[in-house]
Amino acid sequence: MSDTDLRPGLVRPCPQRRRARSRTYSATVRTLGPLALLVLWWAASATGLLTPDVLASPAEVLRAVGELWGNGQLPDALTTSLTRSALGLLIGLAAGLVLGITTGFTRLGDELLDSSIQTLRTIPFLSLVPLFMVWFGINETAKILLIAVATTFPMYVSTSSGVRNTDPKLIEAMRSFGMGRLALVREVVLPGALPSLLAGLRLSMTLSVIALIAAEEINATAGIGYLMSQAQSYARTDILAVCILVYGLLGLTADVVVRLLERLLMPWRSPQGAPR
Repeated sequence: MSDTDLRPGLVRPCPQRRRARSRTYSATVRTLGPLALLVLWWAASATGLLTPDVLASPAEVLRAVGELWGNGQLPDALTTSLTRSALGLLIGLAAGLVLGITTGFTRLGDELLDSSIQTLRTIPFLSLVPLFMVWFGINETAKILLIAVATTFPMYVSTSSGVRNTDPKLIEAMRSFGMGRLALVREVVLPGALPSLLAGLRLSMTLSVIALIAAEEINATAGIGYLMSQAQSYARTDILAVCILVYGLLGLTADVVVRLLERLLMPWRSPQGAPR
């Protein structure tokens, strides 16, 4: 169709073309926000707006990192905290996955379990800290189980929703070919629910860091939370800042890991999102 073929008052549509962005450009843009915060932090400390008793300067925080790493406190605390978080996360993911498949794939499981699990899901996991201390004491069991409880429900909701949204015609077709229930879940249901499973994994991994902070308030004698309590006692804002940054980096690392899994398991999905 030429320009003369268009009716008066109409214009030829000109769709916007999305420009491809290099990984270097995307990585550079992503670092601008943290760099801006770092510059503001440094400037506030240098001009005296932030005094050391309120928040240590970036240079003092770096010196604290060297001090803690040199005497072995930071590596030991990281190992302890990561072990707690990983064990609790694994238990929570396994429980959420099994319960989500049960309620999403079977009507009996949905009728028996879903209402009870949804009720428990509304209880803030922080309110369970005193009860867990009564039940399990102040040992590692209480800390790990608190993280497990916190991470179970996001995985459960995502799994149950993803399983329910699996194409019923595809399930019926596979049943007509004689595929058993377990094979159907493994070969059809779980691959179809993969986007929801990864969304639940992302939420659970992020929440495991938040639950770790709460868990390490239960009279911890090791871990990042123990370093924070010791730093609080001596008003060491530099060490407090180090611990807060470590928690933040753990959460960021968890998010990056899930993003990488999404690219590996679902390469057809665009990582850049919808054009704007």
